[in-house]
Amino acid sequence: MDIVMIGGIVLLAYLIGSIPTAVWVGKSFYGIDVRQHGSGNAGATNTFRVLGKKPGTIVMLVDIFKGWLASSLAGLLVNWGAISPDHLIQFKLLLGVVAVLGHIFPVYVGFKGGKGVATLMGMVLAVDLPVALLCLGIFVVVLLLTKYVSLSSMLAAISFPLLLLLPMFRPEDPLLLVFGVLIALMVVLTHKKNIDRLLRGVESKANINPFKSK
Repeated sequence: MDIVMIGGIVLLAYLIGSIPTAVWVGKSFYGIDVRQHGSGNAGATNTFRVLGKKPGTIVMLVDIFKGWLASSLAGLLVNWGAISPDHLIQFKLLLGVVAVLGHIFPVYVGFKGGKGVATLMGMVLAVDLPVALLCLGIFVVVLLLTKYVSLSSMLAAISFPLLLLLPMFRPEDPLLLVFGVLIALMVVLTHKKNIDRLLRGVESKANINPFKSK
């Protein structure tokens, strides 16, 4: 293994994950720092809540791309001979986790970011595309039915390890299943306040009305 090259790619994955999409979109186009409104998080969920459908969608897509791009950097390590192909999945997971941490603790804006769900989704798309697409479908359906981004995120995350238990999706590397369980736990734990608001019926709904812009 080439430790120097691996270290450089890990740093790059963090910097990619740290791109504060919600903050930059809010400040550049709306003159608003989303961290000072709504839940105070710099992520897609709060952007939907504070700025509306269009900016929320843009932030969500860019944050998903961040996770996908960071995880996909593992392919470069294989191509450059820094790691063996047998370690591809492990490094996709490592780089994706680093990107998620970058999103949660972004160096560009004082280490105050979002919860990392969209970036996590991008990472999963790079690691296991079929299962990730099903989880994304679950997210979209629940969001359209309930307009709760938090609930959609949690159900999509919980679905990931459950789908991996099915014979048709069971991974060759058991590490992926372990990771799936950890994903679900992490997403649920980071949404404790949302769960409380959902149970009390006071959770904010996203502005996803296709006939209404904001």
